[in-house]
Amino acid sequence: MAELDTSGGGKKGGGKVRSKKASTRVDLTAMVDLAFLLITFFILTTTLQKPKAMDLTMPDKQEDNKKVELDVAESRTMTILIGKDNKVEWYIGQLLKPIAGPTIEGFGKNGLIKTLVEKQAEIKRTQGKDMIVIIKPSAKSTYENVVTVMDQLNIIGNQIRAIQDISQDDVGLLTAHGLY
Repeated sequence: MAELDTSGGGKKGGGKVRSKKASTRVDLTAMVDLAFLLITFFILTTTLQKPKAMDLTMPDKQEDNKKVELDVAESRTMTILIGKDNKVEWYIGQLLKPIAGPTIEGFGKNGLIKTLVEKQAEIKRTQGKDMIVIIKPSAKSTYENVVTVMDQLNIIGNQIRAIQDISQDDVGLLTAHGLY
């Protein structure tokens, strides 16, 4: 049991004789119990911050370590190279003979998201199939930029995408345009 003693200390020695005051006792047990009940209530009823995670589908591990390559249509494949300074460079088709691009863009509302919407609609209209997006982050890119690209693909509803290692030719293209 807790108690609060408010009696003043007495002076020793001479002086006037005063009457002795009774000390005041305050029992703090109930207040401590109430505090712990309130803390427990708020901990149990508070919604904790939900983790922000993105679902990624990863390929099955190959038992025999063979690389499996799938043929994809060049005319509906967009490659996004993520460079430094929050910039990306994209092209459709192959690097050496692109169908469209290469074009440098940022992440603003008139940047990559606008291009993704336009190209997704164009490929859907002309070929009747969804666009395939290959994301290649460079050593100079940031994790935030990769997440931004993935978020923008989620916004437009793109379901066919892959994250790949960047090739030396792609690094050369980024270097030539000052993004590496």
